[in-house]
Amino acid sequence: MLAGLCVTTARLFVWPQQGMPAHVDAIVMLDGSGDRLDTALNLAWAHRAPVVVISRGSRYWGHGSVCAPKIPNVKVICFDPSPATTRGEAQFAGLQAKRHRWHSIVLVATAPQDTNARLQVGHCFTGKIYVINAHLPAAEWPYAITYEWAATINALFRGC
Repeated sequence: MLAGLCVTTARLFVWPQQGMPAHVDAIVMLDGSGDRLDTALNLAWAHRAPVVVISRGSRYWGHGSVCAPKIPNVKVICFDPSPATTRGEAQFAGLQAKRHRWHSIVLVATAPQDTNARLQVGHCFTGKIYVINAHLPAAEWPYAITYEWAATINALFRGC
């Protein structure tokens, strides 16, 4: 049983499937620790999508602050999710996708959040979801994996 738990944890929270095609309709950066902003902005500067959506839902961003530089030919949308959770971010992304008729998005998260993010955004967005994972410092992994196990189980029983 312990081996099964370890294999499942590794697959869902340490080495989840990731990647994206050359172009998607939007880049959606979820809030949280890790090198997310640089990862999202690098994708935007490479013109992998015409829109980058940046969540400022927690202590990592100052509310009301400018969240990203202007990028030529890329629309930058900054938002404070309500609630300030992955679920709130998923709801906002789903509304934007419907409003702008997006068919594909790439989420910028960290590996431990990947599975939960796919699940929650999938409740609110019917298009194709890809994930690119930003670097997460080693000291943050134990907490992140524990938290995301609970959040993923919770997300299984919720809708958008």
